[in-house]
This record gives sequence, C-alpha cells and structure tokens, in this order.
Amino acid sequence: MTMRIQQWVPLLLVMVIFGEEACRARPHHHHHRILLDTDVGIDDVFALLYLLKLDRAEFDLKGVTLNANGWSDAGHAVNHVYDILYMMGRDDIPVGVGGEGGILEGGTILPNVGGYLPLIEQGMSTTGYCRYRQAIPVGSGGGRLDIDTNFGIRKEFLPQGSRRYSPMGQATAQQVMIDVISEGPTNVLLTGAQTNFAIFLMSNPQLKSNVQHIYAMGGSLAIGATNCCRYPNTEMSSSCKPSLCGEPAGNLFSNHDSNPYAEFNMFSDPFAAYQVIHSGIPVTLVPLDATNTIPITRQFYDMLEKNQRTYEAQYVYKSMKMVHDTRLDDMFFNNYYIWDTFAAGVAVSIMSKPDDTDGENDFANMKYVNITLVTSNKPYGISDGSNPFFDGCQIPRFHLENGGVHSGHVQTRLHDPFCSIKKNEKGKCQDGYTMVTTGSEAAQVLVATEAKPSKVPSSLLDREFFVSFLEVLNRPQNSGRFNFTTQFPHYMPVYYKPNFVSTKLGKPIIFDIDMSAGDFLALFYLLKVPVEVLDLKAVLVTPTGWASAATVEVVYDLLHMMGRDDIPVGLGDFFAMNQSDPIYAGVGDCNYSKAIPNGRGGLLDSDTLYGLARDLPRSPRRYTVENSIKYGAPRDTDHPELRQASALEIWKNVTSSTDHGSKITVLTNGPLTTLAKIILLEENSRSLIEEVYIVGGYVNYSTEDKGNLFTVPSNDFAEFNMFLDPLAAKTVFDSELVVTLIPLDAQRQVCSFPRIHEKLYQTKRTPEALFAQRLLSQLERLQKEHPGYKHMDIFLGEILGAVILAGDYYHLNSTKKAMQISVFAPGNESIDGQIAIDGKDGKPVNVLEEVNQTAFADIFASRLGERKQSAVLEY
Repeated sequence: MTMRIQQWVPLLLVMVIFGEEACRARPHHHHHRILLDTDVGIDDVFALLYLLKLDRAEFDLKGVTLNANGWSDAGHAVNHVYDILYMMGRDDIPVGVGGEGGILEGGTILPNVGGYLPLIEQGMSTTGYCRYRQAIPVGSGGGRLDIDTNFGIRKEFLPQGSRRYSPMGQATAQQVMIDVISEGPTNVLLTGAQTNFAIFLMSNPQLKSNVQHIYAMGGSLAIGATNCCRYPNTEMSSSCKPSLCGEPAGNLFSNHDSNPYAEFNMFSDPFAAYQVIHSGIPVTLVPLDATNTIPITRQFYDMLEKNQRTYEAQYVYKSMKMVHDTRLDDMFFNNYYIWDTFAAGVAVSIMSKPDDTDGENDFANMKYVNITLVTSNKPYGISDGSNPFFDGCQIPRFHLENGGVHSGHVQTRLHDPFCSIKKNEKGKCQDGYTMVTTGSEAAQVLVATEAKPSKVPSSLLDREFFVSFLEVLNRPQNSGRFNFTTQFPHYMPVYYKPNFVSTKLGKPIIFDIDMSAGDFLALFYLLKVPVEVLDLKAVLVTPTGWASAATVEVVYDLLHMMGRDDIPVGLGDFFAMNQSDPIYAGVGDCNYSKAIPNGRGGLLDSDTLYGLARDLPRSPRRYTVENSIKYGAPRDTDHPELRQASALEIWKNVTSSTDHGSKITVLTNGPLTTLAKIILLEENSRSLIEEVYIVGGYVNYSTEDKGNLFTVPSNDFAEFNMFLDPLAAKTVFDSELVVTLIPLDAQRQVCSFPRIHEKLYQTKRTPEALFAQRLLSQLERLQKEHPGYKHMDIFLGEILGAVILAGDYYHLNSTKKAMQISVFAPGNESIDGQIAIDGKDGKPVNVLEEVNQTAFADIFASRLGERKQSAVLEY
C-alpha cells in the first residue's frame, strides 16, 4: 500500500498545481463548440479522448468527421470512432465519413464528395490514383494496417455498442460538417489531410461566417533537422540516409528523395490545405516545429504506466506500450510524438483565453507568420501531363489562373523524375510545403513554435502539456463506462479446435482470398464440406484486392463462429508484384488497386462486410503486432504467441507438416499475388501443389460480352482478379502448375439473387445459413437501391470455385474444356489482366464452361443447412 501511495504522489501534486493554475487562468468559462476532422491515427485517438474528457460546459465536441485519404481506412476508422464514443458515453456525437459525390470537369462540386481522394484526383467516383497517399505505409511497421487495428489493441480492449457503419445509413462527412456548423459558431480542429474541410468551404461559402477559428496540426516551417532520420520505427529509419538529415524539415520519410519539404498532413492534399489557409478564417497551425519539441520521454511513459485510473487512460497506455514494445528504446523515447494530441491541447488552451489575440496558452509559444501552401512546382504555366487542374482543360479547373501558383508541375509519384536532383539525394519538389513568404500569396497564420516547459521546474514531466494530458485522462469526470471485458464480464477467450484424431481427413486444401463478400460466403461453404472430403489446412489473405489488410480480423471471427480456431491464417503481401517501392517496401504504387472503389460497393463496404462483420462472434484471435526476437523483433512483447504470421510462413508450415507424398490443392478467390510469390520462392512448388483452382479471368470468346472491370473504361475484357495483379497472374499461368479456371463467363451463369434466396429460405436455419442469407439480402437490396452497388452480383460467382472444388460439379451438370491461354501484363492498363486463347504458346488449362444455375443454388443452400460441422456459436 505504501508503494502504491508513493507512486500516486507525483501525479497528485501536478494535478493540484495544474488545477490551481487553471482556476486562476479561467475564471469565466465560455462555451466553445468544436468539430473534429481526423484521420484516426493513434495520436488522433488520444486527441479525441482528451477532448471528450474536458468540461462540456466549456468545450463541447459537436461532431467528428473522418479524413478518408490518410493514415487509416474508412470502414475500420469509423467503427473505431463509434467504439470510443460508446465507451465514453457519447453516442450523441454524430460521425461522418465518405460520400459518393463527385467534382465535374469544370470544378463544380456536387453534394457529398467523400474525400477519399485529394482534390486534384477527384472525379465523379470514389476510384482514383494515390498520388499523395502512396507515401503512407500500407501494412505493418506503423502503416495503415497497424492504425486500423491500433496495433491489435482496439479489438481486445474497446467495448462495442449499437452504432456502426451501415450501407446507405452512414452519415457523410459533408452532411455532418454542414449540420454542425449550421447550428452555430464552431471551432474546427483538423488533424489529418484537409480535404473534407476544403470541400466544405468551397461548397458552402454562406456558412464560412459560422467558423470561428481553424486549428490544424500540420506543416513544417523552420529550417532544422528533419524528422525522417529520427522516425520511431527501425525499418522506416533505416530507409533514410544520414545525408538526408538536416535542412529542410519535412517528415516524408518514404519520399525524401523527391520532397524533403512537406509534412504528411499537408502533403496528403496540398490544394485542399491551400484553400483552408487562404480561406480568410483565422488559422492556428501546430507544425512539426512545435511537435518535435515534445517527444515522449521515459519519465512521461513511466508516469502514464503508473496512472491508469480510467479506461481511457488504460487505452492510451496500452496503445503507446505496443508502439514502444515493437521498437528499440532509442527509437521510441525522445523520437516518438503525439502530434495531433498536442495540437488539440494547444487549441483548447487558446480557446480558453478568448480575449487574448496573440494566442496565449498554457502549452506552446506562439507567433504570427506569413505563409502559403505550395501546391505545384516552378516553373509555372508548363503542361507536362502532371497537373489535371490544367492539362487537357480548355478552362482550368476551379477557374484557376493560367501561369499562377497552381499551374506548375505537381508531384506524380514517390520517385518523380522531375523532383530528383542529380548527385543530390534530396529532392526539389515542394508540394505540401508550408512556406514562409510575403506578398499577395501570404496568409497570416498563428503558429506554435515550441512546447512550453513544465511550470514546476522540479516536475518529472518536462512539458506542461504532459501534465495536463495525464491529469485530464485520469479525471473521474466524463470517464469511460467500461471496456470490452467489463462490458461482458462473463466473456472467456475460448479457442474452438475440433479433434480429428480418429477421422480420416480428405483432400488437403488452402484457400487464398482477398476478403470480398463472396469470399466469406465461399469460406462458409468450404467449412461445411465434410472434413473427410476436404481438409481446409489454412486461409491465406491477399490484401491487394477488395478489402484492406485489417479485414483479416473478420476472417478470424468467421472461423471462430464455425469452431475452427485451429485453422491458421496468413497475411500476404500488401502490394501487387512490382508495385512496392524498391527503397522502402512499406510503401508503393496503386496502378491496379486504384480500380477498387474506395466508397460504396468497394473498400468501405468490404472492410465492414457491408455492415455485418460486427455481428460475428468476437474471436480471441486477431491481428496484432505482438512479436518476438525469434522473428526479428527488437524484444519479446508480452504475448508473442499472438503474432500475425505471414502467408508464406503459413504455407511452409502446412506443406512441411502434410503427410509425406500428399500434395496441396489451392483455391484462389482473389488476385494471384500470394500464389505467384510461392511459385517464385519455392523451387519445388509443382511437387507440393496437386492442382490450383482459380476463380477469375474472362475468356474472350467474342466481342459481344465484356469483362467486369467497370472502373477502368479503357479495358473492356479484363476481370478484376486478373487485373489487380496481372504480373502475378502471368507468373501463375506461365508456371507448370495444373490449373482449373473458373472464369467470369461461368460465374455469370450463377449470379441470380432470387434463386439462391429461394433455396436458402427452404433450407434448415443453421447460424451460417442465416448469416449468408442476411449478407446476400443486403447485397441484393443495395444493388436495387443505388447505382454504386450495381456490381453486387459478381460476388455470387465467387462461391462457384468452392462448389467445384468440393466435387459437387457432378450435380451442376458442369462442363470443362481444355484450352491454351495467355495472360497479358505489359504494364498498360488498357490490356493488363486480359486473357487470350493462345493455341501456340499458351498454357494448357481446364476451363469451366457450363453450369446449372438451379443446381448451384440448391447445392449451396443445402450444404449451409446441414447440421454437421455447423457453427458452435450463434451470431
């Protein structure tokens, strides 16, 4: 007890001191309405919790909108925010994300533009190129996978309420912004790319007067050591050479050889940031100059560990600990920052002193600076194909000025040749640079220059904001109500692993999926096939298709529901072949993945399984960054046994443990990225693989019909799975593997919602049959109600491979034909992924031609209705 009291004494002292200072500084409270626009990074989550803890009479968070082209994926991010608000008892706060609106060629902004793309790439849909976002890592190592899952902490800790993403029911970002700002004077806090708010300002000039002040984290003004060489991740840091450190001071660690000037939030949409800074609304900026002066110290980390009296403090500590544990100490302490959290603190402290026009606050020194936001590079007025605002336009988009500051070269990709300087490892491009300037382009902005030291010189916490952050997190007022385990006190993490010791198992198979809706239906089917017929050894996830990598958690949940926690799940590469960056493999291009819609009917819906994923039982298995020294981590984390295995690792484990002489049959339902890698790395792959069933491709018999690549108008005859990684497809079809192809032609024969609904209604009501019926009903309803869902029936065809593999093709009256085919992968999107019948040089494959639609629906429904191998948990 004495030790426990001693641990609390430092925090109690700083709480008393901070509370006294706060009372003296703010004798009269004003009511400040706040709108938060966030990309839901980890520091954004801390900022959200900080705001929710403040006295609502003074600081009233009225809405949260999600920036969908930054560090997180929209479907995972919106549910993350819903769970936090539920934990904090704030289901009253509206949350907006996405939207299906577009921008016409002339620049007319239609309602509800979703913000999935930077303004320079935004057209009339949610598909488009990742010009800026490709600088953000996609996978593990601090990328979007880790952010979407909060390094594996989110699913373990947060409770789950009734609010969730729902197709056609989710409020858009623009709807929430308009509703909140229309209600009265509002302070806007921007902690990500500024796309959403720029669209709001450009579309709603009549509401600008209701925006009292804009606070933004972003930019880098001063000349100094770049964050790149100090970035808190060993892999990222190793990609930055010492010669790149120093001037100027951007933090694009993945893009420094092209652009050493920009900071991520500004770089993610420079034109949007320009619109915000030049809006005429008062702006306060908290740039890297200030955030770099408040790194996480060992003393702060230790005190946070000792002071977790609230659920929100526990969530912050657990999150920060996971970041710490997967890095060396010298790559964490004094090199890890809570950028957006600090910006939130500065913002509310300035708000608390409304009569001080110089931005006086408790946490940062401030000064006014004249700046602009660089959106293009000199010389201006050129036309080199890099700038869609001008190139090919009779009238520049948004009526921009020919020869003006927006008319130069715009950085096109990570290693843009225009941006490179010979014999110099630093680039010259300045897209997204917050440049100090004078003249007509200057906008006066209040800038935080450095964090203030603690008011108590002897304090263990060296920055005043650390004092506030710990005190606020641990306040009993406005605290979280429960976490997951206290919400469900009787929940036990049970692993369901059937005993097949006395069972003669059937054909060993591995299922390779990209986690589309059809893949989950096919997985249900495979799990229902008697293990004496098919023995599902593993699921490999290829996140280069219809869902982001974090959706692997839905796979775990489905397997848990079906009582198959014994089936390992491996995570494949995050980029199609030849798309990852040669310098830093964590980032890469999106020449093919850009074909998947970001919004409705695309990633937003796939990542949430069309709003139904959260109805599945929660598996104790999940994605996590837990790791061990054995696998290259700097230290063993608390639970290295939870480590997420790679697809190749699972493949090797399965093939090495399979009975001698047995071969694996592989069913692929997505891009062939993972299978191609296995072929290239396993010299004896032919001796390990019995046969491959490939669901995908369009066999072009004639020009009367077309492929299904509806988002790439120039490519009439490709099918998505082949197009999403054409080089991988070519690699597989050029190999010696025995292949059965289930092409789009055959899939279309079974794409009938009414018929399969009829059969499911007639079958026995097992949990899996009921869930499949709900999902299929959802897809059919959406297809009827909105043009963004017109392609829903393509997911029905993805079940066909599982039915054929199970040997049920005899009942389908199916026919196959031997053909010789070739796959095109020249790097031209107009023909990439197309399949041609090539009698001379093509690969011999068995191609499924005819299928009985009625028999297919009956077989699928009957199998899911069988009591044998049914779900062990209700959903």
